[in-house]
Amino acid sequence: GDLFGLGNFGVNLVRLPPGAASSLRHAHRTQDEFVYVLEGHPLLRTDAGETPLAPGMCAGFKAGTGDAHCLVNRSAADAIYLEVGDRSPGDGVSYPEDDLTAVMGADGKWRYSRKDGTPL
Repeated sequence: GDLFGLGNFGVNLVRLPPGAASSLRHAHRTQDEFVYVLEGHPLLRTDAGETPLAPGMCAGFKAGTGDAHCLVNRSAADAIYLEVGDRSPGDGVSYPEDDLTAVMGADGKWRYSRKDGTPL
């Protein structure tokens, strides 16, 4: 979205190589996310388990549900997808499998800490 001056949502074209993950499994407090698979076969990991995705498939992640997600590529080829997310200020992110939390400050910058509040 930055390339076009879009401020309310971001759009990224992501190339996920074999063996890679899109991120740590996480859940947003205020920002919705959406992915649309263009090439390859990534696996969607959520609280419900793993779901194989293929070109033409999409997934959405509603903010505030606590359902953590990420994509992983266990195939032998790159997975390419569009990632779209809103840019609501004051977002917070939880990482259920890791000792990590993140909060977006008023300046739009992310601040990371351990779950006990210790800054990183």
